[in-house]
Amino acid sequence: MLWLGAHMSTSGGAFRALERAAEFGMDSCQIFTKNERQWNARPLEPAAIERFREEVERTGIPRRRLVAHDSYLINLASPDEAMWEKSRLAFREELDRCDQLGVPFLVTHPGAHMKRGEEAGIARVIEGINRIHDERPDGTTLTLLETTAGQGTTLGRTFEELAAIIDGVADKGRIGVCLDTCHVFVAGYDLRTPDAYEATMAAFDRIIGLDRLQAIHLNDAKRELGSRVDRHTHIGDGEIGLAAFGFLLNDPRLDGLPGVLETEKGDDGEDDRRNLATLRALVPAAEATATATAAPTTPATGATTTGATTTGAVVAVAAA
Repeated sequence: MLWLGAHMSTSGGAFRALERAAEFGMDSCQIFTKNERQWNARPLEPAAIERFREEVERTGIPRRRLVAHDSYLINLASPDEAMWEKSRLAFREELDRCDQLGVPFLVTHPGAHMKRGEEAGIARVIEGINRIHDERPDGTTLTLLETTAGQGTTLGRTFEELAAIIDGVADKGRIGVCLDTCHVFVAGYDLRTPDAYEATMAAFDRIIGLDRLQAIHLNDAKRELGSRVDRHTHIGDGEIGLAAFGFLLNDPRLDGLPGVLETEKGDDGEDDRRNLATLRALVPAAEATATATAAPTTPATGATTTGATTTGAVVAVAAA
């Protein structure tokens, strides 16, 4: 099954996110390495880097289950040269920060083409990633392109758009995909029945390749299939429903991937606990597995159209 966790706050230091994840019995964790609403950030201090790495060891959450998300300000698809260069440098810095912390994956939204067209936007993203790779030949953190809802002129609504970016990246060993359940659903990819789920996953495999899938964001959707409105809600409370998450969690092709919640938390974080329990209940013997594998919590010291078909199934998928 997926290794379940959530996006956790780094308030008080990046290591605090891991500490909080362990307290909730999580097996994976996503963080921001800097303030996601600001361009600038102070460099990571050696002591902060060491403290984070120590917490990885203490909690027992393996590095391969750690994910970072980049700033929401970054737009590698921008046609504006100043904004594009600012975004490129900011994204490069976030990759540097992930390398320093030992976080293997950095999730990014491909960006918005600002009415210049998908082809032009995709070309900008490719150029930005290739230049960053050229400037960071020894970088180890993988860039994960996130599937998006398709609001406005954002790229990543279709699997074809993500595949086009990947095709243009010279060093394909440094790029992968993060699938967001809310985003793909509101973009038009159905997940709610066995046939619909299999058709969507078959389309992903055919167009992108399941070997590119490195992380999953587990979010229910407040809005309907194909609405292209990105609004997350708690697992089972939205338009996607519980069955789809059961298909994901019991799909052996996805075993070992981090599955991260990005749902509303509330002040005490108990919403995370509830959502994790809901997900684990969808897997046979999941409670026993979660108990056996949970990280230790010793005290710390510090456009919809019918398309893809599989085994006779027809699923609503977003038009390219």
